[in-house]
Amino acid sequence: MRRVATLAQVVLCFFLLCLTLSAQHSLPVETIPLSEISPGMKGVAYTVFQGTQPEPMPVEVLGVLKNANGPKGDIILIRLGGAKAEYTGVVAGMSGSPVYLNGKLAGALAFRIGEFSKDPIAGVTPIGEMLEISAMDRTPGAGPVEAKASPVKLNKTSGPGVSGLPSDLNGGVQNFLKPIETPLVFNGFSQDAVEQFASKFAAIGIQPVMGVGSVSDVKQPEPLVPGSAVSAVLVRGDMDISATCTVTYIDANQLLACGHPLLQFGMVDLPMTKAQVIATLASPLNAFKIVNATEPVGAFVQDRHTGILGEFGKKPDMIPVTLTIHGGPVERQFHYEVLNNPGLSPAAMMATVYNALHGVNEYGEETSYRMSGSIAVSGYPNVSLQNMYAPEDGGQPAAMLAATSLGARFGRIYDNPYSAPDIRGVKLDFDLVHERRWARLEGARTDVTEARPGDEITIETVLRPYRGEAIVKQIPVKIPTSVSQGPLRILVSDGGTLDHIRQTTPLFNSKMDLASTISLLNKEHVNNRIYVSLLENDPEAMVADKVMPSLPLSIMNVMDSMRGRQEMVVQAESSVDESATEPLDYVVSGAQVLTINIK
Repeated sequence: MRRVATLAQVVLCFFLLCLTLSAQHSLPVETIPLSEISPGMKGVAYTVFQGTQPEPMPVEVLGVLKNANGPKGDIILIRLGGAKAEYTGVVAGMSGSPVYLNGKLAGALAFRIGEFSKDPIAGVTPIGEMLEISAMDRTPGAGPVEAKASPVKLNKTSGPGVSGLPSDLNGGVQNFLKPIETPLVFNGFSQDAVEQFASKFAAIGIQPVMGVGSVSDVKQPEPLVPGSAVSAVLVRGDMDISATCTVTYIDANQLLACGHPLLQFGMVDLPMTKAQVIATLASPLNAFKIVNATEPVGAFVQDRHTGILGEFGKKPDMIPVTLTIHGGPVERQFHYEVLNNPGLSPAAMMATVYNALHGVNEYGEETSYRMSGSIAVSGYPNVSLQNMYAPEDGGQPAAMLAATSLGARFGRIYDNPYSAPDIRGVKLDFDLVHERRWARLEGARTDVTEARPGDEITIETVLRPYRGEAIVKQIPVKIPTSVSQGPLRILVSDGGTLDHIRQTTPLFNSKMDLASTISLLNKEHVNNRIYVSLLENDPEAMVADKVMPSLPLSIMNVMDSMRGRQEMVVQAESSVDESATEPLDYVVSGAQVLTINIK
């Protein structure tokens, strides 16, 4: 009985402790309005320099920059103090560090001055503007941020002046004030892979950084508190990409961080993890934190102008990828997940595929690949991935060609105005060939100049492989019985030429629904065959993914009303028939046109 009573007391004490901690955790945080902030005020900011424990930094208010962060977007200018802050300066990863004045939360460290500033002067995003993010959140299950933000009373004085600072200094501060970098750390990537795709990431506002951190699911017992490091993960698994900033505010349901956007994508769905700072690297050019992302705790759901919002317990919707490379001494398989985002997923897929192909011992400049696989989209047929890639003379390596081809398909799937694609997974298999399997279409001819509808003719082609003997292929072609009298053009080409002709039409560049887009993707030609297309001098109509060749003029007139809405595209020639060789063990390149007369 004593043991039972003791156990009951322990359980009761533990229950009361949990209630106490929960109550403390959900206590509102008092904030200070912008109207009460003035030059000379002293306070404290918190950030992690090493480990997981936030450390205090004394701060002094220099003034307030009016409209420095957009219309009615004010910034509090402060100087950081303390030995560590004065040594490191304002470093990448500090963004989001909470700043307290008179014991009240004022905002988040978010901006720095120039590149080589000797003084640790920084800009602070007011907490009132960050709290607006939670009011915008419409994700299922999102709880309200409970901080009691005082009304922000703007000063009556207008213009960009900073109280307490000379006007000439104020102008210089505005010119050089910019968000503290939140670089994306690429771990498990080769330098070449990062360099190859740096421009694509830069185009969407990302500065890649190599190998100064990692992502794992290691448990981190220390709780997240204001000032803790927190990471957003874009790729995780055998390769990982992550960005780290600092927690500004936290309650039982959500947290606010960064004080500026990662990419300002609006609604997002990114894994949110705890983080451990390995070290803070001081540098006058590029000071930053070396960080390991650790235990998942939820998902970031908003990426806005004044910060990012994370929701605890939410499971992010990532895209699982399995990539297998055959052809070496051992089969190599990579498993990882990529974020599901129209802006970033195509670039992330390209970088990871290229990195996997390029980063194995079997890789060489002459390497070719046979690719097979699929992209699974919920509610639609799988997008087929069947093709072959080989380096061309003076062109890109095969690994880059494969990566960009896959990225282009992802971009097409996302780029429709009707529905958001639910991509459930990607499977890729690459057969590696240790030589350049590329061949140029050197010639094409037929032994007839005239034919009748229903006749069968033979097209003879000559392929010239890279450093190899010529290969002759004969392709039987039957003239359709419906073909009209007169000249008939015969296009002998690789698959890429046929797809390029279609992709340059206004229809292809118009916005189609997801079903039509996937249908067109699955109709694309592979590049290891020779194609023969018969082109008749009659108009052809294309409606979405449907092709209607050789339409009579009367039907074209009836359908003409669709052309104004670009639902229909008319081409001058009709493709009345198409033939191809069996798959070749070469990537074919080139095109020629023959003409015969139909009697």
